[in-house]
Amino acid sequence: MHWLLRVPERVQHKIAVLTYKVLHYSAPRYLVADLPGRRDLRSASTSHLVIPPIKLSTVGSRAFPVATAQAWNSLPEAVISSSSLQSFRRQLKTHLFHLSYPHLIL
Repeated sequence: MHWLLRVPERVQHKIAVLTYKVLHYSAPRYLVADLPGRRDLRSASTSHLVIPPIKLSTVGSRAFPVATAQAWNSLPEAVISSSSLQSFRRQLKTHLFHLSYPHLIL
């Protein structure tokens, strides 16, 4: 039912699923190399990714490493910590539906 999502949420869905696959080693190697690392600070215990610095403000935010980190970091911890791809997709869709249609009760 992801086709009921608005376009920005569809894009976020695609990016988040791809990021989940990269983080759980079920994506091509060339994508794994482009994914930003996890934090080396006190927040290393969290599941957030480092957002790399942007050189060009017009297209820099659309680069794969930046877009994946921003999409991943915007998700709630309950969605990020899913144990399988199937449960991640289900929780992600529910979260994105709530963002798209806050007035509906699901």
